[in-house]
Parts: sequence; C-alpha cells; structure tokens
Amino acid sequence: MSTSEEIIALHKQFVMPTYAPGLVFVKGKGAKVWDADGKEYLDFLAGIAVLSVGHCHPKVVKAIKTQAATLMHVSNLYYNENQPKLAQALSTRSLNGKCFFCNSGAEANEGMIKLARLWGHAQGKYEVISMTNSFHGRTLATLTATGQTKYQKGFEPLPAGFVYAEYNNLESVRAAINEKTVAVLVEAVQGEGGIVPALPEFMLGLRSLCNEKNILLLCDEVQCGFGRTGHWFGFQEFGIQPDAFSLAKGLANGFPIGAIVAAPKLSDIFQPGNHASTFGGNPLACAAALATIETIEEEKLLENATAMGDLFRQKLKKLVKKYPFIKDVRGIGLMVGLVGDRPVKPLEVILREKGLISIATHDTVIRFLPPLNVKASQVRQAVKIVDEACAQWQTTMSQPQN
Repeated sequence: MSTSEEIIALHKQFVMPTYAPGLVFVKGKGAKVWDADGKEYLDFLAGIAVLSVGHCHPKVVKAIKTQAATLMHVSNLYYNENQPKLAQALSTRSLNGKCFFCNSGAEANEGMIKLARLWGHAQGKYEVISMTNSFHGRTLATLTATGQTKYQKGFEPLPAGFVYAEYNNLESVRAAINEKTVAVLVEAVQGEGGIVPALPEFMLGLRSLCNEKNILLLCDEVQCGFGRTGHWFGFQEFGIQPDAFSLAKGLANGFPIGAIVAAPKLSDIFQPGNHASTFGGNPLACAAALATIETIEEEKLLENATAMGDLFRQKLKKLVKKYPFIKDVRGIGLMVGLVGDRPVKPLEVILREKGLISIATHDTVIRFLPPLNVKASQVRQAVKIVDEACAQWQTTMSQPQN
C-alpha cells in the first residue's frame, strides 16, 4: 500500500466515522498544502477558516516552540502571563470588557448561552432566539440553537429554551420575543449556511431592538470573526457592538482555542464555580493566539483580506455570465461563496482533482476561506482552476447518461 492507503486504512480501523475525509495531507506552507503522495494543492479552505496566517507561519511556529519549551499548562487555578495579555488584546479591539477562554467554537457558544441565562435568571429570562439557516456547534445546546433541522435529527429530545427567527428579517425576530426571551444569537455572515451576509439594516435593527426590549445581542464570530471579513470581527462591518461574542477557529492559527468576549455589563456575571475549562486559556494556546494577532497587524492582513476578497469575487463574477449553472457570488472579505443552481459537490471534487481545496456548503454553494495572507497571484490561480473545473463539469453534464 502507498503511504496514503496505509493512513486511510488505519483511520478507518480506529477513528469514528464522523467525517468522510478525501485526502491525506502531510505538509503545509502558506496557502499551499501537500498530500502524502507529494501532490501540491492551493488551500482555499484553510482548515475551515482556521489558518488565518496560513500553514506553518514562522512567527506562530516560533511562539509555539518557545512556549512549549517553557510552560504549557498550569490550569486556571493559577495565573499565567499569556492569558491576560490575550484577553487585553481581544477586549481592546472590541468591547473593552473581559474574556473567558475555552477550546472550541461550540464550547464558546455554549458558554455564551450560559452567560446569557445567568444574566437573565433573576428576571425569569432564559430563551434564546437564533436564526434559521444558522450554525452554532455540535453540543446539545448549540445544536439546538443551530437553525437547521438536518443537524438535529436523531438527537431528540432537544433542550428547551430556543426559538428561531428568519435571518435578515427584523420583524420575524420582533415577533419571536416574549417575556422569557433573554438574547438574540446571530452570525454577521452565515458560513455553514452558505456564505450569507447579514443586511446592514438587520444588524442595526437587532441592536436597537435588543436595547428596546432589554435583552442581549450575542454574535457568533467563530467563523466570520478574527479578520476574515476585513475587520477584526464581523459585526464591526455594521458599526455595532454586541453584548458578547464568541471566537475560535482562526484565533490561534490552528492551535485549539475558543473565547467569549463580553462587554462590561456581562464581564463579571460568571463567578468562581459558574463556568470552567481545564485547558482554556493555557499558556501555549494563548502564545499561539498572540503571535497570530501580531502577524495580522504587522503584515496588514485585515487590509489584505478586504483587497483579496474584492479581487476574488470580482474575478469569480465573470463566471456567472459564462456558466448558466452559476447563479451568484457573495460574501465579505475572504468569506466567499460561489452559488450554483444545483448541488455542487461534484464541482468540489473536480476542484480538488485540479489542485484547489474548497468545500461544498448548504448543498448549492462552494465555500472559499483562504488564509488572510493569500496573494493576488494565488487568487488568480484559484479563479483559473474554478473556470477550468466549471468547464469540465459543464461538459460532463451535457453528456448523455446511461
């Protein structure tokens, strides 16, 4: 067997089949990745919006190596110097409040829901309004908050305390509010939902509505946060501030970490015993996150995300006129969706075969999430591959079926 075949066989024997992996990757650098057989790919998925500054960025690698040789873990029973530095870096770039650290996006959202419920407990408020087409995680609570029934099947009965409103429909949210409502949970761009940006009037309206009703506005920034939209956080595109938001994915460029960032009104709601995470905010994860923040600033990657996202969408939009099965191109910054008029999984496969990594999302959307330091030449190369793949797919579709 080849190296790939050996790894795949071992995986199938010992790893639960919660995913259906397509390739065996063994090395990465920047926006490129190589499989076990030596084939090179342009990675426009970046670990699903995780590799903010690309594979194996020297600054992040150095920070991890140095910290791993110094102090990796002490638990939150003790202080470590990196955790408050990271909390300061996140808070001063957003809400000027305080942070809680965990290990993943689902944990961050779960914790944010708990924070909201604790805030509303004395008022008898506990119900969270989330959006149809949303995605918030795989724990039972975040799965229930996720407004897509396909993820919930088989896990019933689901926890109580969640209702759904229509994304980008302010009146739908208003109609869902009652005396039990504690918060509205929303993504500035729905990632798993097919790269659907919020409308400015919707986000502005949500902030005003939550103020009016004395309920919390919570933003899930797990995928759309941390520079991906050309802002540090997706909600900043709309000039608003939530009461709290969640982070994970791109925060430490591949090292697992999640965070809740809260405004001052929620900063001291959690007290000892209310919430915890053994590994949350450990020195190693925080060192990786701090190095990632420094890299984004030093290399001006927020500006690059905006410029490269504009270039990418501009080039892709030419394919809408060229191929009748491509309906639209949408997104903000380096969250880009190529929208088809049919299931696009076959197109994802062709793209991969031609050396471009992407993912089919919400059935009819090819989702692109390249590193924030992607180069213009790589964007043009990706568009060329997409063009070639669309041409091949069109040819395949025109062939008679047996």
